Amino acid sequence: MQLPQDPYILLGFINMKLRDAYPSLAALCEDLDADEAEIVARLAAAGFTYDAERNAFV
Repeated sequence: MQLPQDPYILLGFINMKLRDAYPSLAALCEDLDADEAEIVARLAAAGFTYDAERNAFV
């Protein structure tokens, strides 16, 4: 699956998937065959961090 390139669209996409379908970022990445470190780095560059307790990037 091709993830959105724009960090804000990526943020919305990932947070929607986490909210609606996945119990963790690791589960989402495994299911979508996505690179967790790349997602974290791309969103960190835009000022967002993953909060495991909320299961969302904030």
